[in-house]
Amino acid sequence: MRLTRLVLRDLRNLAEVELHPGPGLNLLVGPNGAGKTSILEGLHLLAYGRSFRGRVRDGLVRTGQDAVNVFAEWELEGGRGEHRAGLRHAGNHWEARIDGTPVAHLGELCAAFMVVTFEPGSHALVSGGGEPRRRFVDWGLFHVEQDFLPVWRRYSRALKQRNALLKSGAGAGQIAAWDRELATAGEELTRRRALYLDRLQERLTPVAGALAPLLGRMSLEFDPGWRRSDLSLADALAVAGDRDRMLGHTTVGPHRADWKLVLSEKERGEALSRGQAKLAALSCLFAQAADCADERGDWPVIALDDLASELDAAHRQRVLDYLDATPAQVFITGTDEPETVRSTATAVVFHVEQGRVSRRE
Repeated sequence: MRLTRLVLRDLRNLAEVELHPGPGLNLLVGPNGAGKTSILEGLHLLAYGRSFRGRVRDGLVRTGQDAVNVFAEWELEGGRGEHRAGLRHAGNHWEARIDGTPVAHLGELCAAFMVVTFEPGSHALVSGGGEPRRRFVDWGLFHVEQDFLPVWRRYSRALKQRNALLKSGAGAGQIAAWDRELATAGEELTRRRALYLDRLQERLTPVAGALAPLLGRMSLEFDPGWRRSDLSLADALAVAGDRDRMLGHTTVGPHRADWKLVLSEKERGEALSRGQAKLAALSCLFAQAADCADERGDWPVIALDDLASELDAAHRQRVLDYLDATPAQVFITGTDEPETVRSTATAVVFHVEQGRVSRRE
């Protein structure tokens, strides 16, 4: 994907900015608080329907305005068409269009406009709880398998119904009907997640070798959310039945799934430094971007907020070298322009200051 035009209106301190980015590396440079991260936030909002810095109603809309507006134009690789999308989001309600057609679900924006974002919270991929790791896997599956979303929705619907019955104190007979549905959808969801992580492992190995060779081989270990080696999901639900009725919610299944990153040069349980955690998370995100490119034929846009933070010059260079070797369009924010790209003619630099953006000619 190649973003050719981005317009942001009333997003935090950005009254109205318009960017015409280059096809490769785009640097957003300026002092702290200038609005650099807000530009990436606008990209993320259009691609995910939400901000990576909290709810839209909590400060995303510029003071005194009713809504934030994001508009983008992009083209697909190989001359396979040009597209445009717009989103107006007021926090409590939203409206969007893709190629002039109204959007009924925000998921349609996510399917059309792919962005892989690294922001401060992305460390959670390797150091946080299971929820961001489940989202990571499901995002990748959503973009490369067209029939994944119905499977995910089927499981989510069954889980919601079963939990409602458990909470209301319903009898075992009523719950058993949803056990069957939950087990069928859950086994299929788990099968797809396991296969995806197996494939992602193939992408991850060369990426990790390029970005963080001193951490050794990175291996993805999948936990499906129950003791799958011993029990089917149907059996696991039956075993956990009394406990679930006592607690009022479902305690086993894909909604409890997780995966961990095991590094051959680190002892299990050994804490990573912030810089090592960042390199590990970046490796996972770049592997996912490469998988999208291989499976769909399109690289997603890659947005990296404050790349220099917590990385020394040598590792920053490794990241830039890796990205330079891909056809991906990349946006990087920073307070200063990296020394290594000042002589790169293909890099496009935007200066951001006091909510205004200007392109260096």
